[in-house]
Amino acid sequence: MQLRGTPLAGLYEIDATPQSDARGSFARLHCPDAFAEAGIAGFDPLQTSLSRNVRAGTLRGLHWQNPPYAESKLVRCVRGAIWDVAVDLRHGSPTYLHWHGVVLDATALNAFFVPEGFAHGFITLTDDADVMYQIGRMFTPGKGQGARWNDPAFGIKWPITPKVLSERDATYPDFAD
Repeated sequence: MQLRGTPLAGLYEIDATPQSDARGSFARLHCPDAFAEAGIAGFDPLQTSLSRNVRAGTLRGLHWQNPPYAESKLVRCVRGAIWDVAVDLRHGSPTYLHWHGVVLDATALNAFFVPEGFAHGFITLTDDADVMYQIGRMFTPGKGQGARWNDPAFGIKWPITPKVLSERDATYPDFAD
């Protein structure tokens, strides 16, 4: 398992390093020791969720939970492919309101670690894309917030135009500090 930092402190791209033989392959998908070596201390997933998405162009996000309910998450596409994005919402951060996106592909076994203080979203690049989230805190209903996928405050350059999104995700007001 290899963890690579991104231009946004605390946000990591993760590559599994499968061991292959005649039977197939085996890969470690989460290892607290590897995370700690990279500077991610204390990420212990308490909840695992799966998002099933039927059509390419399905967009989910941007979502986050504010302190004291903020969540860190390990995101992995387990079927199909997505473009995953995180936006730095940490006040005082030198990369405040900056974003970073990455393609997550089930065949590549790669993942994205999104720490607390970031908004998160994705768009499916294939039909039948399943996304697994391992979350470091139990979800607290009613404490979530969101911003529109095309909010000018972020200027995210999505790789494709959304075809399917929820009414809620389509109608969030402009992001306000």
